[in-house]
Amino acid sequence: MSPSTYRGRFAPSPTGPLHFGSLIAAVGSFLQAKRQGGAWLLRIEDLDTARNVPGASDNILRTLEAFGFEWDDEVIYQSQRGHLYDAALHTLAACDVTFPCACTRREIADSCIAGLDGPIYPGTCRNGIATSKSARTMRVRTRNGAIDFVDSVQGVISQDVACEVGDFVLRRADGVVAYQFAVVIDDAAQGISEIVRGADLLASTPRQIYLQQLLGYVTPNYAHLPIATNAVGEKLSKQTLAKAVDAKNAGAWLWHALHFLGQAPPDGLKQASQEPLWAWALGHWSLTKVAKRRVIVADEPGSDES
Repeated sequence: MSPSTYRGRFAPSPTGPLHFGSLIAAVGSFLQAKRQGGAWLLRIEDLDTARNVPGASDNILRTLEAFGFEWDDEVIYQSQRGHLYDAALHTLAACDVTFPCACTRREIADSCIAGLDGPIYPGTCRNGIATSKSARTMRVRTRNGAIDFVDSVQGVISQDVACEVGDFVLRRADGVVAYQFAVVIDDAAQGISEIVRGADLLASTPRQIYLQQLLGYVTPNYAHLPIATNAVGEKLSKQTLAKAVDAKNAGAWLWHALHFLGQAPPDGLKQASQEPLWAWALGHWSLTKVAKRRVIVADEPGSDES
């Protein structure tokens, strides 16, 4: 891939301040893009308004700036891109690969088996909705057969979406388009050539590749970084009370992020500011050094003698 065509991205959700797990994804995606002379784009995934925290988007942007991140092009907000999602839904409907569904979550849970990401949809409304019911969601028809791809960190991944997930939702009952759908449209519209993100989204990737195939999009390369967990194995998140990164101690947080990603930053830079750390990282970054693991217990500033 030539430097002029590489386009990477970081796409946080504004559900709270930036924590260490998000910082890892930001650092990895940024360095992978800049090491290849490419562009690094920033997208705020704010479609799920019920989970959005007021002021979180601006807080994330200020934090990234304070840490020394620089992004190319203007920041994209998913909440402003409904016209693109509607157009893509119309395209899929015209190809007869979507169908309305009247099932509630409880009905699905009562009549199916567990899959990779919740209950496997049993196909209740595939051939039409009962006359006594009305549509709640819009689903895509899946087909049997494995979707295979090679992840640059996690290796060969194979998943039969139809058997392991089922016909999944594109538009939710509240009218909001699903994450799996929006991210595919946005990555294609922004010309993203490689997606570097956390391994918690690895199981979602075959669904996204399936949608790319239906829409005629080019499938980008993927690299899923290990996710950071706390000592009891919970993913660092707002729900697990992950602490926000501290811009006043940006250098220490960056050192720990680079260490987490297997880059072996020198101990001499442990107390350095972010400028020399970025200079070192840009000269030494290699995706091949990242551990081929799904999860790693986080080692944050303050968790050891540093």
